Amino acid sequence: MSLTPSSAAPAEPLSLGASHSPLFALVTDKLREGILNGKYAPGERLVENKLSAELGVSRIPVREALRALASEGLVVIEPRRGATVASLSPVIAREMVEVRATLEGLNAKLAAQRRDPALVAELENVLRQGMEAAAQGRADELLALNTRFHEVLGTIAANSVLQEMMRSLRERTAVLFGPANVVRARQNWDEHAQILQAVIAGDADLAALLAARHVYSAAKAADLPVDGQGSAAQAA
Repeated sequence: MSLTPSSAAPAEPLSLGASHSPLFALVTDKLREGILNGKYAPGERLVENKLSAELGVSRIPVREALRALASEGLVVIEPRRGATVASLSPVIAREMVEVRATLEGLNAKLAAQRRDPALVAELENVLRQGMEAAAQGRADELLALNTRFHEVLGTIAANSVLQEMMRSLRERTAVLFGPANVVRARQNWDEHAQILQAVIAGDADLAALLAARHVYSAAKAADLPVDGQGSAAQAA
């Protein structure tokens, strides 16, 4: 969807270029959202001129945004070819799912062991917002709320090394899970609710199992390869 006036389409009320927010951040967020919701498919070229016209900005913030997204693993920039949406081989995708499932399990386990009432209350609030957005089909809010849920859960886990690793891994796997998560939004937040209930109950083993299963469930919905261990985690 173009963000600038066009003779072929109704004018948008405000282009990114007309916003008072930092332009680089706005462009980065908009392109990231497009990648994660499937607007820009894996392997698709991201042409600076086309994107700048689409977003109503100059090429400079687009170029900076593409570099930032490359550092997140969402974009690949190659000499003479330019930028493309990252695509992962089936083997790498499977390996990343396995690692993320393991670390998400540890994250939830620590959260259940170290739960802080104030942070748990904050997570409950994020969950309510996410459930409402999913039920009402407000897809534009779900990505930010999903990120917020995992960030707060990581804060409850109180392991800064794990939090940093998980943040990087979520960025790298986001392109794999993003489009499917839009389709399975209600299931996604139902699974979040189950994880939170286990954390509140202090059931570390159950929280770990549910968090790992959550990753494998998302992988299955995205048609990503999972081995027998992943299938077992879903069925447990």
